[in-house]
Amino acid sequence: MPKLHIRTLGELSVLHDGAAIKLPTSRRTRALLAYLALTDRPQRRDRLCEVFWEIPDDPRGALRWSLSKIRPLVNDQDSERLLADRERVQLKGPGLDVDLRLIAEELDALELSVERLDELLEQLSEPLLDGLDLPDQPLFQHWLTAEREHAQRLHHRALQLLASHPQLPPARGLSVVRSWSELDPFNTAAATALIQTLERFNHAAEAAQMREEFVTRFRNAGINWSADERLVDREKASQPLEEHTPRHQLVRQQLARQRIQFCTAPDSVRIAYATVGQGPPIVKAANWLSHLEHDWDAPIWSPLLHKLAHGHQIVRYDERGNGLSDWQVANLSFDAFVTDLETVVDDVGLDSFALLGISQGAAVSIEYAVRHPERVSRLVLFGGYAAGWRINASDEVLREREAIMTLTATGWGQDNPAYRQIFSSTFMPSATAEELQWFNEFQRLTTSPENAVRFLSAFGDIDVRQQLARVSVPTLVLHSLGDQRIPAATGRDIAASIADAEFLGLESDGHLLLGREPASRVFVDAVEEFLTRG
Repeated sequence: MPKLHIRTLGELSVLHDGAAIKLPTSRRTRALLAYLALTDRPQRRDRLCEVFWEIPDDPRGALRWSLSKIRPLVNDQDSERLLADRERVQLKGPGLDVDLRLIAEELDALELSVERLDELLEQLSEPLLDGLDLPDQPLFQHWLTAEREHAQRLHHRALQLLASHPQLPPARGLSVVRSWSELDPFNTAAATALIQTLERFNHAAEAAQMREEFVTRFRNAGINWSADERLVDREKASQPLEEHTPRHQLVRQQLARQRIQFCTAPDSVRIAYATVGQGPPIVKAANWLSHLEHDWDAPIWSPLLHKLAHGHQIVRYDERGNGLSDWQVANLSFDAFVTDLETVVDDVGLDSFALLGISQGAAVSIEYAVRHPERVSRLVLFGGYAAGWRINASDEVLREREAIMTLTATGWGQDNPAYRQIFSSTFMPSATAEELQWFNEFQRLTTSPENAVRFLSAFGDIDVRQQLARVSVPTLVLHSLGDQRIPAATGRDIAASIADAEFLGLESDGHLLLGREPASRVFVDAVEEFLTRG
């Protein structure tokens, strides 16, 4: 089978059975090829238009033209590697590899010789996608910057493995450790290794000077470090030092480690789900809104996900009509939401897991726990409700909700003060202007105006009140005491209707917890204690 190799370190190149292929002259087309190769997952066509074309006359036409130039580069008579349908585009298939992904896999293996590490370091010294910047496309540039940081971290890891390699000649040890420390100045292991190596080679004066510099550097950065700590072994050397990593790099690392896959619901709708972390599994039922990629950078809930992922395997997915899942769906109903959860759990292959339901995801979780009590070890509900807004609603409430849906149809994804005020006053009253601005952009990325209205309508028909008494698994109900969207009394009623359920009120006014507020830490601590309880 013909082999297709894509090189992203240095200038972009494509090799077919070892022979270089002439690439299109269009820089934007080459950038699109690199983007598809490195992201390694289906991309929505409208998202690609947004990333690569700043509102041209016909962005979809421009995308089709670029794909027509890429297709003959990657496809051959035996393999179709550029997969495209009406919604998505993906580059995958047999005989395809990408240099950066292969290097990452090798570094994870921890079985590399000194010679092979030297070869990888030479490759990693090349700038990623050299000359392929698109200054007029900020979304692409943001992605490219993150990918270059990822390549730089691989370079650091290769140096770290080489510095701790038992077969590294002593004469090279000092130069390797110097390079590692210079390229990764806030890595405490690199600092320790440099001082220890300087002392071993009788450079006492320089070791003392570097010790003082590192103490000052780490103290100013808020990093705990002692020059007397032992050099990490090779197993630990392969692990990123998350506690010393700047937040934007940590987010990128966790995003890189999460595994995004797709499964298919019984009605042929594709559902995107992600797994990240290790330990006892927690499945988070989907709730409006979500996007598996952008959630990690959310100032609202990402800190909760990051903290829970430290000791657990987190499984989360995008609801149908939302995020990376299919948007054009015929059935957008509560029953479909439950079926999607069942589909994801079956595809992951979990026999027993804790189930986390937030907002309308709480009702989905309740229904699932009643249907499959043998699979749910613990049930955690936050900000949930058992009956949607149409159930026993007054005429006034119905008029208010219908008005919100009308406003959503016209204001979705726009800088609309009236629409933003709905969220600021009920979903997260204490949010800053920056957090609200982020949420405006996030909502535009997650779904279409039409689907947003359909979601709001479907939530109104939810009714699992009769199922509460049938829940037989240990349950923790949490609710913000000042929640202006779903009153805390609703959470108390759920807890009172589930046998032996516990209730915890949080000192917050948000239906969505802000990661920076103290209630967020209380939430994580309470959930972790509940899940680990004997």
